[in-house]
Amino acid sequence: MSLELIDLSLTAPGASAPLFASLSLVVAPGETVCLMGPSGIGKSSLLAHIGGHLSRGFTASGDVLLDGESVTQLPAEKRGIGMLFQQAQLFPHLSVGDNLAFGLPGQVKGKAARRAAVEAALEQAGLAGMADRDPATLSGGQRTRAALMRTLLARPRAVLIDEPFAALDAELRAEIRSFTLQHLAAERIPCLMVSHDPEDGAAAARRITLG
Repeated sequence: MSLELIDLSLTAPGASAPLFASLSLVVAPGETVCLMGPSGIGKSSLLAHIGGHLSRGFTASGDVLLDGESVTQLPAEKRGIGMLFQQAQLFPHLSVGDNLAFGLPGQVKGKAARRAAVEAALEQAGLAGMADRDPATLSGGQRTRAALMRTLLARPRAVLIDEPFAALDAELRAEIRSFTLQHLAAERIPCLMVSHDPEDGAAAARRITLG
């Protein structure tokens, strides 16, 4: 599965010119590409457009393909694209285990099978035994790992990352970055990451500056 952008550009509401020069690239299975550039150039809006969540008023041109098939006209829920944000967005009213179970596809049927899938994912993330915990009791790094595993359990065709490590201290940031990119590579999932951190860019397979 590859993620391909063809001549993609965005224009902000009321603007007469695109935010950045049109972008074309192919993200290979298991590859992470880091998009960098100054604040306000449209990096997060670009991810939102790829995922199908672009705010009203923006106009976009170009195409988004997954494994050679255009998803540009599909609603977000039909694209099969997972997203990770700076603040790991776990549902506060659900336990850690139930948060992960929310990501499971409908094909995983039965309480025992779903619980087993969640427990296996928690163990992979170094969170074994935390299924019944309140998300509020997790550290920032634990929340990020839990959010990643929930995303992977949904079996996404691609993953978009928007500054997910920025809120972590430097040592933990390196650890969680490595954990995240290694898991995406192992699952052969193409990933497009937005960041201002040069170390994120260095950790990615490629770094592209929007301009």
